[in-house]
Amino acid sequence: MTTRTHTSGPLVLVIDYGASNLRSVQKAFAKLGHDARVSSNPADLSSADALVLPGQGAAPPTIQGLKDRGLLDPMLAEMREGKPFFGVCMGLQVLFEFSAEGEQDCLGVFSGDVQRLPPTVKQPHIGWNQVEQSRHSPLFEGISDRSYFYFVHSYHPVPRDPHLTLATTDYGLTFCCAAARNNVVATLFHPEKSGTLGLRLYENFIKHWVLHQR
Repeated sequence: MTTRTHTSGPLVLVIDYGASNLRSVQKAFAKLGHDARVSSNPADLSSADALVLPGQGAAPPTIQGLKDRGLLDPMLAEMREGKPFFGVCMGLQVLFEFSAEGEQDCLGVFSGDVQRLPPTVKQPHIGWNQVEQSRHSPLFEGISDRSYFYFVHSYHPVPRDPHLTLATTDYGLTFCCAAARNNVVATLFHPEKSGTLGLRLYENFIKHWVLHQR
């Protein structure tokens, strides 16, 4: 179980449901000077100040991994209570209602579904791509519009509510790559692989969502 040390800063919990890339997310927050820990223990979710759901892979094993570890219901409960939450890549996709990847029912936190990229483009989409900000958000504070972030994915979200979309990118078509509502924020790209701008984005999440709640 994660225990708090005597620190004035927030505790960021990176949720371990069996995916890769957990440590790089943890190290990104730690590089910013924040207490970031990886845990698969459902009891640890309540003691954290913020939750991060990272991930590479596919929707079905993500949902199953959360269920198998008893993480799914406690995670949703914390989100409903208003705890700041950041989803990365697969952590964004599973927030929607349904994914075409494996015909998987997802979490339904956001309205809409997840569809495969068009067959006219190489898949998976791997590499740097421009992110165009759709509306003002503190998530992109200090980050120029159309900056480049790093992507690794074959599916993209299609929000039913256009107000969910914070930013879009273009790869065969224009699609949502960052979304937010209230305490829940998520990106299809990987901030932890996006250099200085990715770190700035994580810091903006801490500043405007996590510290604002304390």
